[in-house]
Amino acid sequence: MYQLTKNLALVQTVDFFPPIVDDPFTYGAIAAANSLSDVYAMGGRPITALNIVAFPADKPKAILKEILRGGAMKAKEAGIPIVGGHTIDDAEPKYGMAVTGLVRPGKQWTNAGARPGDVLILTKAIGTGIITTAAKGGKASEAALKAAIASMLALNKAASEAGIEVPPNACTDITGFSLLGHLHGMLNASKACAVLSMSQVPLLQDAWELGAGREISPGGMGRNKSYYDHAVTWKPGLYSTHPPSQASMSPCKGGFQLPQLRGEAWGGELLVAHLCGHERAFSQPGFGLGLHSESQKQLFLVFFFPPVRSQG
Repeated sequence: MYQLTKNLALVQTVDFFPPIVDDPFTYGAIAAANSLSDVYAMGGRPITALNIVAFPADKPKAILKEILRGGAMKAKEAGIPIVGGHTIDDAEPKYGMAVTGLVRPGKQWTNAGARPGDVLILTKAIGTGIITTAAKGGKASEAALKAAIASMLALNKAASEAGIEVPPNACTDITGFSLLGHLHGMLNASKACAVLSMSQVPLLQDAWELGAGREISPGGMGRNKSYYDHAVTWKPGLYSTHPPSQASMSPCKGGFQLPQLRGEAWGGELLVAHLCGHERAFSQPGFGLGLHSESQKQLFLVFFFPPVRSQG
């Protein structure tokens, strides 16, 4: 964040990655949505974007055109212009955006304000990394891949706007470092702990079966496990046959938000009301969880809805 005036500050982010789906247009749109998510997770309003492209010089330019068209479509949905960009020759395609946004100083959200008794809310179900990895090997069903793509394409614009009405104590987006990785970052910054019931975490269709049952592991999952496993205690009985680390430590795309509401029940209920009353409503169950410090017992466990946006 860079403060310009007493009432205005810039927020700037950048993100890009290789294709995770086969269709170039869809890949471009997913990458753009992911790039925008960091600004939304800060409570900011995106205003411009720059394309960042790596593309093989010997590949058909029609593919690159579709990638850029997908990104442009998603930028248009977010209401921002793409004002330029940069392209390099690279053996593996990569695409993303540098996004500039605005936020009011003192009103920005960080991941460091979580407090005992706060409620956590997911804006989307998790499991995109597992499903897209399975799809590369022909092991994901068409329905599961379709649901994962719809989730990754969904902007967090509606969730961010709802959060402005009911400001969270802390917020982060969930991407490559997984649910537990980003949650760990929030808790570490806030000097707090959390108890998570994995049976209540919303998963995309077939994510559990592919991850735990068929042991599909995205490339980043092993790294996430080595980084964060020391900070997680798996309580016996929370799962049937497999530890839930496949889903909870799987890298995600599409930028899921993890807002942290103040502990009073009305705070969570009010945010949910704003989310569900938005013109782009959400559906499917979500979750919240109690937060506690080392000197306090767990305060409460409460579950809300909603993560994935309805496509109807």
